[in-house]
Amino acid sequence: MRRQDLDDLVRLRRARDRMDRDYAEPLDVPALARDALMSPGHFSRSFRAAFGETPYSYLMTRRIERAKALLRRGDLTVTEVCMAVGCTSLGSFSSRFTELVGESPSAYRARNHDDGAALPACMAKIHTRPVRNGEAGRAARS
Repeated sequence: MRRQDLDDLVRLRRARDRMDRDYAEPLDVPALARDALMSPGHFSRSFRAAFGETPYSYLMTRRIERAKALLRRGDLTVTEVCMAVGCTSLGSFSSRFTELVGESPSAYRARNHDDGAALPACMAKIHTRPVRNGEAGRAARS
C-alpha cells in the first residue's frame, strides 16, 4: 500500500472516530472532509471505499444506535431523543429510525425491553445495533 493511501486511511479513521464521539454535534461532509484534509467528494468516495457506506449513513447509524438506548430508558420523549442525538428534523429521524430498526421510535419506546436487561453492555450493544441499508425490512419478512 502506498504511503499516501495509508495517510488517507489514518485521516478517514480519525473522521470516523469523530463521528462516533461527536454524533450529537452538527457534523457534515464538508467539515469532516476539512478535518481529513480532503475535498468533500474525495472524502466521501474514500470513506465509502474504506468502510462500505457513506459518511452520512455511518453517522445516522451511530445516532440511531444511541437513540435506541435513550428510548429504552423511557424517560425522554421521541422528540427529546431526536434532538439529543443531533437530528434536527423529527420526520427525517423517524423515517431513518424506522428504516434501520423496523419499527417507529414510538413503538420501540413503548415496547418492553426487559429481555436485554440481563445482557452485559458489550453484548447488548451488538444485540441492539441498528441494521444498515434497509435490512430491517428484509429481516422482518424472512
